[in-house]
Amino acid sequence: MVILLVTLGVGAVLLFLSQPTDEVDMPTEREPEPAVSVAPPAAEAISEPLPVRPPVEREEVVTSEPILETVVPEPLPLPEFVRLRVTSDVDGADVFIDRQYVGKTPFESSDVTLGPHRVNVEAPGYDGFREDVEIGDSVADVDVTFTVVRLDERVAVVHKHRFGNCAGYLVANLDGIQYQTDGEDAFSVALDALEEFSVDYIAHNLRVQSRGGRVFNFTDTEANADNLFVFHREVGQFVSQAR
Repeated sequence: MVILLVTLGVGAVLLFLSQPTDEVDMPTEREPEPAVSVAPPAAEAISEPLPVRPPVEREEVVTSEPILETVVPEPLPLPEFVRLRVTSDVDGADVFIDRQYVGKTPFESSDVTLGPHRVNVEAPGYDGFREDVEIGDSVADVDVTFTVVRLDERVAVVHKHRFGNCAGYLVANLDGIQYQTDGEDAFSVALDALEEFSVDYIAHNLRVQSRGGRVFNFTDTEANADNLFVFHREVGQFVSQAR
């Protein structure tokens, strides 16, 4: 009986020892798992061609701004053809064409008629210049060089006396004016001693008077007073400078 109890007791012990024991695991810190990059799936090759879109038609934009018209300017008038050109080494010299004053140098004209003309150019203190020119299809150039200061004028005159008259010549140079005649009324007067030296074209009279002296009136036998007028003009500029 005792052996049976001992045997049961040993068997119970062995059975107890053979049972698994439940262990309680304590939580522990876990290391972070490394990030895993996931590559995107490779694009599948497109075996079919892409569809072609039709072109988009653009609408014409209509603006409300007015259309500017192109204005063609009128052609400028052509310059007139210069027929006569007069120059001189003294600017401002007086130019005469056929005894008519037309201007001062430098001078150009398109109005001179075709044919022969006489050109006179004058400057105070210088010899007068004269040239005959032919105006044609090309420009007639007259170039004047004033180099010598000289006065040498002479005109045939008739001295009008109170009773009768006498003929002679009025001669002018830088020394003065002289009346040369076979009569007794010949005289000479310096330019700076002249009180009056004037011409009346209508009355056909040239008047000469020395300062405080006698008055002399001259005319000539020409149809007009042109010669007296030219003599007065040529001499008068020197008289003005001498006074």
